[in-house]
Amino acid sequence: MTSKLSLQDLYIVLVEGSLPQSRIIVDRLHQVGVYQVEVAANGRMALELMREHKPDLVLSAMYFDDMTGAELIEAMRNDSELADVPFMLVSSENRPRNLEPIRQAGVLAILPKPFAIEELRTALYASLDYIEPEQLVLDNRDTEELQVLVVDDSRFALNHMVQLLRGMGFRHIHCARNGREAAELIRDQRFDLVITDFHMPEMDGEQLINYIRHLSEQPDVPILMITVEQDEARLASVQQAGGSALLDKPFTAATVRQILQRLLSK
Repeated sequence: MTSKLSLQDLYIVLVEGSLPQSRIIVDRLHQVGVYQVEVAANGRMALELMREHKPDLVLSAMYFDDMTGAELIEAMRNDSELADVPFMLVSSENRPRNLEPIRQAGVLAILPKPFAIEELRTALYASLDYIEPEQLVLDNRDTEELQVLVVDDSRFALNHMVQLLRGMGFRHIHCARNGREAAELIRDQRFDLVITDFHMPEMDGEQLINYIRHLSEQPDVPILMITVEQDEARLASVQQAGGSALLDKPFTAATVRQILQRLLSK
């Protein structure tokens, strides 16, 4: 049996333009047992480092002299060699409009500055769980046989979820870029689970839920809604429409596994 990765095994590229900040973060990484760390002062240097030696994880600030963290993760997701590299934001940025592109691109965690050692350790273990997720084991169903539909207009977020589901043991994963495409698939095929984004063009997540619950031939399929929405009234309307569970971006593999265990064991 192949042993799982540990914190000591991780090779991390840290992208931080401030020398004092980079020293602090490297020191804290050493304190939790991560020693394979290379530092890049900006996005261009980070991409060069990554292409020379693909990292297990990227820890990145939000702003550099040549690009932003959002632009860096977009460049990674558009590079076939780096598209699946896990990305963690380390930043005091808290404006939703600036963070949304990062969330949509499949960020593993957003670690605020300053952070405690335990917060860093927890985020790193969550990263390990994404890189090598535990299989989802159900008492009365075979995960490999289940049909799953993932709906998201962001191809980055879509790929992020598909990669996580495959790591958990799902083999039959179908994708749609908006609610309308998903509705067409649902008309032609039965699914055991639907995972959908909230904000999408043509037909959003709430409209898709209404379609499934009231107009489709599979009204009882479990539906997991994934969203960056913060408006409590809108979230309440999603639940009233028939969403089985809500999940905020960014999310951990452990949280997804726990929710799916509950939804698929019913």
